[in-house]
Amino acid sequence: MVGALAILMVGYSAAEAGGLRDLLEQGGLSAKVDCVAMADMLPGRLQQQEWDLVLTDDRPDLSAAQVLGLLARLGLDVPVIALVSRQDEQAAAHLIAAGVQDVLLKSDPVQLMATIRGCQRYIGHLRDLREAQLALERSEARFRAIASNLPGLVFQFVLESDGSVFFPYVSEGSRSLLGLSPDYLQKKPNSFARLIVATDVASYDQSLQDSCEHLSAWNWEGRIQAKGDMDVKWISLRATPRRTPRGAVLWDGIMLNITRNKQIELEIARSRAQLEELSAYSQKAKEQERTRIAREIHDDIGGTLTAIKCELVPCLDNSSRTPEFYRNKAEAVESLVDMVIDSTRRIALDLRPGVLDCGIVAAVQWQAREFNQRTGVSCTVACDYEDISLDGDLAVAIFRIFQEALTNIAKHANASEVRVKLAETGSQVYLEVTDNGCGITSPDMEKVNSFGIRSMRERCQQLGGQFHIQGGPLAGTEVLIRIPVNGQSTVGRESRLN
Repeated sequence: MVGALAILMVGYSAAEAGGLRDLLEQGGLSAKVDCVAMADMLPGRLQQQEWDLVLTDDRPDLSAAQVLGLLARLGLDVPVIALVSRQDEQAAAHLIAAGVQDVLLKSDPVQLMATIRGCQRYIGHLRDLREAQLALERSEARFRAIASNLPGLVFQFVLESDGSVFFPYVSEGSRSLLGLSPDYLQKKPNSFARLIVATDVASYDQSLQDSCEHLSAWNWEGRIQAKGDMDVKWISLRATPRRTPRGAVLWDGIMLNITRNKQIELEIARSRAQLEELSAYSQKAKEQERTRIAREIHDDIGGTLTAIKCELVPCLDNSSRTPEFYRNKAEAVESLVDMVIDSTRRIALDLRPGVLDCGIVAAVQWQAREFNQRTGVSCTVACDYEDISLDGDLAVAIFRIFQEALTNIAKHANASEVRVKLAETGSQVYLEVTDNGCGITSPDMEKVNSFGIRSMRERCQQLGGQFHIQGGPLAGTEVLIRIPVNGQSTVGRESRLN
């Protein structure tokens, strides 16, 4: 059921428009009739609202052909009925050929009424078509808005039976992801495949072929070199295929930038491999330490105890001995016992320095003195506190990191001076070890067997801390750690040790 018709009369007065409205109402047709008399006012009136029908006077200064041309230029699809003063079949044929719906005599209102009534169904179809077109445009606008706000690239991809490809649809995301505009990708569909890194082309082709043959989901992850971008990107392609009536395969899908995820995966894999290597190294170091301790106990303490036994055996054979003999034996045994005590203390000190019981500051100062005495390298410790109160595990971890840093300096730095700074800043303990040696380089830090650096980093990370090392040729090396201490207390005074 068509509602009130919107009719525009071109070249007629308001009185004539009112007369037509009355005529239509008498015939049972509801209509809103308006008019425009001047040609220069016609474009504005045509665009003022949606018209169901245009009635035009075919006169020299404003012909029906001119009205049709104006409607075409404005992109308006409105049926036009030309009203003429006299019957002219040839002129009427020309108007019909030009696109006029019908040509009627002005003097025949009955025929006009019948024609308008007959146009109702056609007008209804036009209205339905306009509404469908508007709904389609709104739907497409919503889709474009959704597609443009999705991360990555939304696309349709077609593979023809002859092997040719094209993209029926590409979202604006192609610019940021691929460095190509949607128009460019649609005009040159093979340009996408050319972005793929050479070593990943085979997996891309295979995934496309498998999806095409089995009409299964097309899932592919690979690297591309986006146009105008120096960096390589990892992308994830996910698409669902269907076969078209002409035998081609069409995929609806999305491409996402997963570079960050891949970097995290690779970093996790690298960290896992390093952790396994460090674990193996740690296990090997433990076995070596056990072997060393066993050897020292056997060779040093065991040998000394055997010597003590040898000194005591002659004292138990019931032979007559002089007091001088027993005195000499006692002195020898006393000396050997002192050796056992020294060896036991040294082994225990290697396992856990007793100086840690005096606090981390004292332990670091003691280790600095030991390092200076052993290597001849000056080691200066600066600390603003007499002590920093830490729990046992944290103190041991910091001390071991400090020992490892000094070991690396002794082995590799060729330094003449080491500066150490130990402090507590807020809720963190801060240790900085700097030398003036040859300086560590990035390749040095990436070496497979750089277990010392890995060990320091792992100890620090296990305690929720941060580890940083930097250096350069002839610029020395700086090791910096920050580890949370959960508000431990400090006792204040400045202490420096040369």
